[in-house]
Amino acid sequence: MPSIAALGGGGFLMEPRNRRLDDWLLSLTRKRRPRVLFLPTASGDSARSVARFHRAFPDGLHLELFNRTVRDLRSFVLRHDLVYVGGGNTANMLAIWRVHGLDAILSEAYESGTVLCGVSAGANCWFANSLTDSFGRPLQPLGDGLALLPGSFCPHYDGERDRRDAYRRFVAGGALPGGWAAEDGVAVLWSGGKVADIVTSRRGKSAYRVEGAAEERYSATPL
Repeated sequence: MPSIAALGGGGFLMEPRNRRLDDWLLSLTRKRRPRVLFLPTASGDSARSVARFHRAFPDGLHLELFNRTVRDLRSFVLRHDLVYVGGGNTANMLAIWRVHGLDAILSEAYESGTVLCGVSAGANCWFANSLTDSFGRPLQPLGDGLALLPGSFCPHYDGERDRRDAYRRFVAGGALPGGWAAEDGVAVLWSGGKVADIVTSRRGKSAYRVEGAAEERYSATPL
């Protein structure tokens, strides 16, 4: 069943001493030794992000596109069990992926059963629409995602004070379609295009379904 996990915040990039979300993501592959690939595109292939990834996943690989050395991207990506996308600039990341043809490869990976996941920009990218700081403040709607999942997404729902009000305003006004928001430390799992689980690395955290002017809270299961 095609699966995507969208993290509002957390994981090795934000909580390097808290492995709960990262271990949960590995478990989704149902492999004893899953092959993990990190995409640091949104951060401009930040060396710091790459170093943090390899500390968290010593056997994992990462793919740089600013200094690309992999010629056959399709074969390289499709041999992995988990693709983990880092945070940063969502709009720039999507543009770079498309130039290299990585958008189509990730869609193929999704259909073939590779587990896709990511935090912040790495969560936004899987949706058709999202709330982004790609263009600075104030936050803006972005309708340029891969559209593997319907609707919209908002990360850092409690981690940045302008996120909640902006997302609710854009959804209520029609600039963004209804969708999901996740607090820092929360991951929402879609399986077969439907929400299958909501988990958290921090107690008391939640995800939210936002439609029109209405907001519905969903408590996350502590890991």
